[in-house]
Amino acid sequence: MGVLIKPIITEKMTADSELFNRYGFYVNPEANKLEIKQAVEETYGVTVEKVRTMNYGPKRSTRYTKTGIQHGKTNARKKAIVDVAEGDIIDFYANL
Repeated sequence: MGVLIKPIITEKMTADSELFNRYGFYVNPEANKLEIKQAVEETYGVTVEKVRTMNYGPKRSTRYTKTGIQHGKTNARKKAIVDVAEGDIIDFYANL
C-alpha cells in the first residue's frame, strides 16, 4: 500500500490551500513525516516545506438488536497537513 491514500477535499482544507498553500491528505498510519514529504514531492512535483501529522483512533459503537448486543468500530486514520513552497500549487481537480 502506498503512503498517500487520498487528498482531503473539504471546505476548510480548500480555504487553507488558497490562503496558506496547505494541503491535507489521508496517509498510511505507519508512514512517517519524511516518507509523506517524499511521496507528495514525487506525486505532485512540488517542494514540501513542512509536514504535520494527526493520528485518529477508531470510533467505537454499540447497537442493541434482537440477536443481542453488536459491537463495532471504524478504522484508525492518520491525516497529514503539508505546507508547500511559495508559488507551488497542487490542483486536485485537473485529472477528474
